[in-house]
Amino acid sequence: MIEPLTDRPSVVVIVPTYNERPNIEALVLDVLEQGPQYRVLVVDDGSPDGTGDLADALASANPGRVEVMHRSRKGGLGPAYIAGFRCAMSMAPDLIAQMDADFSHDPNALPCLVAAARNADLVVGSRYVPGGGTEGWPLWRRVLSRMGGTYARVALGVPIADLTSGFKVWRPATLESIAIDTLRSDGYAFTIEATWRALRSGARVTEVPIIFTERVAGASKLSRRIVVEAALLVWKLRWELVRSTSGKPSP
Repeated sequence: MIEPLTDRPSVVVIVPTYNERPNIEALVLDVLEQGPQYRVLVVDDGSPDGTGDLADALASANPGRVEVMHRSRKGGLGPAYIAGFRCAMSMAPDLIAQMDADFSHDPNALPCLVAAARNADLVVGSRYVPGGGTEGWPLWRRVLSRMGGTYARVALGVPIADLTSGFKVWRPATLESIAIDTLRSDGYAFTIEATWRALRSGARVTEVPIIFTERVAGASKLSRRIVVEAALLVWKLRWELVRSTSGKPSP
């Protein structure tokens, strides 16, 4: 049963960063403008461009509302989120959000996702439900994203239209239920695996339409390795599902 939220639930927003100095200040301030119940946790992977130093300055200027976790080197999106989730849960918020640092995810959409958490354990900001979409992507990127989402949804047999979305709002208890410390993947694969585990745990998952906008500053982190890892993970998860439904223990 989903516990009721207050009218203004406390929300910790996790923002992983690597070389996001052109974006991080404006993004953090935009999140804070959503209301006093929002806090930001920047998880910086040793950015050589000084992103971590700028985040520290934002924390000093906004005590109690901005926190910074410094990791010594670039260790991947998945491990950064896991570290951030653990730190955020220690703050005992009502909800934990995750979003990109490059304005692909609009901070102004956060209240809509938070409101949807009244009736869900996990809210996914979706590009592929009515009202959602993308802006600024070339045709090849739109096709790749659509095909990837459809491929994952069909292979895993789940009703989520945007399994690769990284814009989410979680209830802390749901994160605990999916054993986040054992998540193995990175990039798109991490977002697929986390949502998949939530669904398998019986969590109520809902999608809210968002407009995903291509970054205007900094460099994209998308790589061939990330795409291949996501494609292979889908079949690993599918195999685990087949084994579990056939009565054989997963490896």
